[in-house]
Amino acid sequence: MKIIESISALEGMEPGWALTIGNFDGVHPGHQEIIAAGRQAAEERGLTGLAVLTFDPHPAAVLHPERAPGILTPLMLKQHLLEALGVDCLIVLKDTVELLNLSPADFVDKFLMAAIRPSVVVEGRDFNFGYGRSGNVEALAQLGAERGFEVIVVEPRLVELVQGGRVICSSSLVRMCLAEGRVAEARQAMGRFYRLIGKTTPGRGMGRQLGFPTANIQPLEQIVPAEGVYAGFVATGETPEALCLQSSTRPAALSIGRAKTFVSDHPLLVEAHILEEEVEYLAGKWLAMDFVERLRPQQRFEKHEDLKQQIARDCRKARQTLDDIDRSQRANDEGSDNSYG
Repeated sequence: MKIIESISALEGMEPGWALTIGNFDGVHPGHQEIIAAGRQAAEERGLTGLAVLTFDPHPAAVLHPERAPGILTPLMLKQHLLEALGVDCLIVLKDTVELLNLSPADFVDKFLMAAIRPSVVVEGRDFNFGYGRSGNVEALAQLGAERGFEVIVVEPRLVELVQGGRVICSSSLVRMCLAEGRVAEARQAMGRFYRLIGKTTPGRGMGRQLGFPTANIQPLEQIVPAEGVYAGFVATGETPEALCLQSSTRPAALSIGRAKTFVSDHPLLVEAHILEEEVEYLAGKWLAMDFVERLRPQQRFEKHEDLKQQIARDCRKARQTLDDIDRSQRANDEGSDNSYG
């Protein structure tokens, strides 16, 4: 997959692409249907290929930083997921106020037709563009008819959630599920486990003292699920890029919470106790956490022994939860285009 990271680098770009524009945070099934429609349009019409135009950071982070949504997929992970879906060219724009303040017509004329010259533009029904998000798919279709490109509109994808029934798949839905600790439903909405990536950092050593050593991570700029104890899988690697390519197969009990037990300050700790007999030295490594199910909320313990007994129960429950996952379904998830490996 070719990656273009500036407007100036678009000069000389071959025309005739199937193009889709969006942030694609999470690369969820709704995004995947848009990508698939673009891939199909490129193949059926014999076009140059499928190009995705995305933004880093999110446009809201430029115009309204206080309202910018949390990140589900860091750019390096998004790149891997899009490439796995068959994207030929990824255009990553560092948003500028000038670009975002163009009217819909000027965005098409001064940017799309001047720099990319697509033959087909594929978007979801809720697509907006131009100053103040004033342009919609109907306006895009009208401009396309006048400027010589076709517009294909993809209808929303519905997903089935245990607590929410059938709902429209969206990045906002995934963020809401994670904020409430509903990681199993986040998986339903994303089509895969939510993956949090970070570099291991020295911890307090409390877990090791209790007989349950943990790997602590400092996450990348991503959404951290709600505080609690989770069952999950982990993968380890030498670089964060390596973790974008690996499936997670190592069972673990994951903990996110404030260090309220035995300490006076309350930093947020993100920890994994890998459920294996022998675990290698992980200091300085990168670690990915895939969240499967929330086991319980965090709680405070006054005694070491009480905490130790609860951790033992958490580990047993995590292992049972992971063992109960349908292995064939998990294999199917990891072998599909939206998996991590």
